[in-house]
Amino acid sequence: MTSPTTVGRLAYDVESVRRDFPILSRTMRGKPLAFLDNAASSQKPRVVIDAERRVYEEHYANIHRGVYEFSMRSTEAFEKARGSVQRLLNARSSREIVFTRGTTESINLVAATYGRKHVGPRDEVLISAMEHHSNIVPWQMLCDERGATLRVAPIDASGAIVLPELERLIGPRTRIISVAHVSNALGTVNPVEKIVSIARAHAHGVRVLVDGAQAVPRLPVDVQRLGADFYAFSGHKAYGPSGVGVLYGRLELLEEMPPYQGGGDMILSVTFGKTIYNEVPHKFEAGTPNIAGTIALGAAAEYLMELGLERVDAYETELLGYATERLSSVPGIDFIGTAEKKAGVISFVLEGIHPHDIGTILDYEGIAIRTGHHCAQPVMDRFGVPATARASLGIYNTREEIDRLHAGLLKVRETFR
Repeated sequence: MTSPTTVGRLAYDVESVRRDFPILSRTMRGKPLAFLDNAASSQKPRVVIDAERRVYEEHYANIHRGVYEFSMRSTEAFEKARGSVQRLLNARSSREIVFTRGTTESINLVAATYGRKHVGPRDEVLISAMEHHSNIVPWQMLCDERGATLRVAPIDASGAIVLPELERLIGPRTRIISVAHVSNALGTVNPVEKIVSIARAHAHGVRVLVDGAQAVPRLPVDVQRLGADFYAFSGHKAYGPSGVGVLYGRLELLEEMPPYQGGGDMILSVTFGKTIYNEVPHKFEAGTPNIAGTIALGAAAEYLMELGLERVDAYETELLGYATERLSSVPGIDFIGTAEKKAGVISFVLEGIHPHDIGTILDYEGIAIRTGHHCAQPVMDRFGVPATARASLGIYNTREEIDRLHAGLLKVRETFR
């Protein structure tokens, strides 16, 4: 058993956290489960599971429309979740929180609304070379449609953005900058606040979107301090349900943006001659949403806030340091992503062994990691590898699991000797 850990002055009881997650008591291929694929999707605490179950068992009904009790209870719980997410991100208003299906849809929403309105021929959109496909493809589609150009800020050999090059690429035609807060493939934590400051100093009116899918589960996020115009994340990576995500946007920007989709609940009135749209954020939430999932996302936000993201960050940083040191002794290992500031993502290759073979052998040891290009093929190209093995940490992972990963990798080496 792992005893409570003190990181700095912040106590963190990982065994207490683990008891909150029912699935961690299960086995995988007859071995205790060591779930190290949190960058892809995280497991769910009991409070999240119960929150979604209670909606269906106790008061499920469509929201914002009914005057009967179940509808009003569901509406109240849904809007309460919006308030929970507002507090999690420290947004100024709950009206700045738009519910989507995930980070991917949130980015697409901005590209399809703000982007189409403000990006024209010969304009430029700037991203970095470490982005997830979901923060590349929507901007490519926008640039193709509008006759604009996609610029890419390079990353160095450690996996960090080359800030002087990013600054050099910001010009009078730059309209949008979109970067990851934390790289899913490398673990790099980008200096978002500094990037926003650079953008504001060099290009009046340029907007900054931050892909926060990997940051929200493990870092304290304050959108007001960061200064970004838009911030996106997914519920399923932040210990909430799949199929629900968030777009934070500055209220004044959301109010000027056209709707993303047309349908029910995003309107105030409809005639065949004219439609008057609903106020923000409902203007962007057409149709019946993932009601139970959104309510459960609110429970996940409350869970993270109660746990304390400062404690989470400190614990995962300590565990990352331990894992990096422990795995360094595996013969033939090469870490992909060694930036000075990193979150709990460890990507690596083993000399002469395909990542898929690594993942398969570890699976038989009860260890779940991810292998492949991680929806970040340009990152793989930058480092000259077709794929990596990736162990990504979560709030319930332990040193003992890292020790098991180390032993599993030694077994992989022995198998291919």
